Amino acid sequence: MGPIGLLCLRSTLTAGRLTGLCAGLGAATADATYGLLAGLGLTFIADLLLGYQVWLQLIGGLFLCFLGFTTFHAPPVSQATSCPSRTLAKVYLSTFLLTLSNPLTILSFAGIFAGLGLGPNSANYGATLSLVSGVFTGSALWWLTLSSCAGLLHSKLSPATFGKINRVAGGMIGAMGIFALLKLL
Repeated sequence: MGPIGLLCLRSTLTAGRLTGLCAGLGAATADATYGLLAGLGLTFIADLLLGYQVWLQLIGGLFLCFLGFTTFHAPPVSQATSCPSRTLAKVYLSTFLLTLSNPLTILSFAGIFAGLGLGPNSANYGATLSLVSGVFTGSALWWLTLSSCAGLLHSKLSPATFGKINRVAGGMIGAMGIFALLKLL
């Protein structure tokens, strides 16, 4: 599980299923966006993103380090708190942007589309859009399942366990941020 999965789990455990789902939907939207760019052959956007890959990776790595630090030091919660819709939108947007900070994802989608005979050299835009819709739907179902299962665990966890979850998740997220920064060297 990567940093996005950890963020989704932690969001679910600390702020409820809906918050975790919003985090996951942000990631699903970013994946679908990259899939659409690769599938429709918008190479100028892909090239632009890959041209700024170092900056995006730097920003993403620093953001992961910040999230890891704040998560590690966050006080444990005893029960899920509800999030106002403005906060839900913020959770969605921040996860969307963090997921977009990895532009190499577009290369993965380009490879998948090429392997299936779809993409910019194919006139089959219906199949491309169907595949992108499937990517989004599958990803959204994964996040729904993950946040629902994590939400079921919430009532069984003590505040001490939440503290441990914060430290483990924060350490792992921070380590992934450091790894992303080290890859720049």
